[in-house]
Amino acid sequence: MIESFKLPQERVKKPFFPCYLFAKIDFEVIGLFQVQWTPGLRYVVTFDNQPVPLAAEVIELIQDKLGEIEARMGRSAHNFKPGETVRIMTGPFQDMLAIFEGPTTPSMRVRVLLNILGQASRMQVSVAAIEKAPAATEALAPQRPRRTRGQGRYISRIS
Repeated sequence: MIESFKLPQERVKKPFFPCYLFAKIDFEVIGLFQVQWTPGLRYVVTFDNQPVPLAAEVIELIQDKLGEIEARMGRSAHNFKPGETVRIMTGPFQDMLAIFEGPTTPSMRVRVLLNILGQASRMQVSVAAIEKAPAATEALAPQRPRRTRGQGRYISRIS
């Protein structure tokens, strides 16, 4: 099992390999047919209608990697909070501002909202590719004041 994030304060445990069953089974004693109908199991990995065994080393490697991921999940990989303004540092959206939404998966990726052509687009980026943006007032370029009301009608400024 691996922990995943549901809300910033709430963690929910869910399987890392959903619908997979890792078990030592002697198929000469227990037939393949009985195993195939295990609740939650989608199918048995086979080659030429024969189940394919995994070496013990592969299972140990998977367990070690899952242990490492769980250890990393225990300590936060970032200190961003949902709703915070961040700047994308690399990639095609470099130097664009986005709103941090939250973590996605245990793979050190996060979800951000990016304003593209007036539409908020949800994107996944690496935690290493973003940084906290300066305050929103500093980050936005100063806008020059409007000079017309449209259709060439000037705004009179009385000071």
